[in-house]
Amino acid sequence: MAADRDLGVAFVRAWFGDRPTPPRGWEMTAATGVRGLRLVDEAGPFAEFLFTEANPAALAVLEANAAARPGTRVVAKDAREGAAGGPFDYVDLDPYGTPVPFVRAALAAVTRGGVLAVTATDMMVLAGAQPAACERRYGARPIRGRLGPEGGLRILLAYLSRQAEAQGRSVRPLLAYVRDHHVRAYLAVGAAPAGAAPVGSIDPDSWTGPDVGRRGPYGPLWLGPLWDPDLVAHLTLPPRAARPDELRPFLEHLKEEVTVDVPFYYEANRLAGALGLARPPALPEVLSALRAQGYRAARTHVRPEGFRTDAPREVVERTTAERSRAR
Repeated sequence: MAADRDLGVAFVRAWFGDRPTPPRGWEMTAATGVRGLRLVDEAGPFAEFLFTEANPAALAVLEANAAARPGTRVVAKDAREGAAGGPFDYVDLDPYGTPVPFVRAALAAVTRGGVLAVTATDMMVLAGAQPAACERRYGARPIRGRLGPEGGLRILLAYLSRQAEAQGRSVRPLLAYVRDHHVRAYLAVGAAPAGAAPVGSIDPDSWTGPDVGRRGPYGPLWLGPLWDPDLVAHLTLPPRAARPDELRPFLEHLKEEVTVDVPFYYEANRLAGALGLARPPALPEVLSALRAQGYRAARTHVRPEGFRTDAPREVVERTTAERSRAR
């Protein structure tokens, strides 16, 4: 998770770096504090940073780790009960498994205009391997297969949006992504929205994007943007990044991908197999051909051969077949 924490540092530096007043932060399920302490050390200054942890063994290590950092406060507490001293400009929820039990307290603790960062590692549930559990936990029907992880991210965002609405608030993704065994999102928390949030379901019979399978309808899913373009443009490699060679290409993909912020992606090699083509076309050739037809197209961070486009599926399939035959 070192590169993921690098990205957290990059986010806080980009989002809060020019604020005249230092933010106040809370890491809800801090464990030994490594994520929050890296923010304090590398992305600050924070006016105050609260760490809460309920496990006694982890708490002892957390207290020792935070002792030398001015402005940090460690409290032995179950984060589901909330925290004294709020609201906070930045709340980080990075539990083991699902964040669902902590979401109500997390949303209540974020100041209007603040940021909630949420991780979910229960990918068997979110990505479709355990659909009944997903319906119980998130109130949603998941997508199974290659698109399952992104579907899980969009289920999580839709769930957070509904929970925020129940508290008279709204959420807007600033940076949301799929990575390894988890999904993570940084969301701006605001007042109740004037209109409906971009949350809905996908019916495979009427869906013209990438093939999602036939087990739908799927959702509710967040069908709006995953990224804030200005925020992504300002993300830079932190000076003390632990995994610079891992984070650098990830940021490069995001800066390209934000130009085509549409739900789900294609994979050139998978398309070739589904279409019975002799060989997959080169990804750059497919992207160039789609752009030449007036569509947007860009690589995705989710899969090495994946790409997003606003072209209808029949255009993508035809273009893929043409570029394959031209090789």
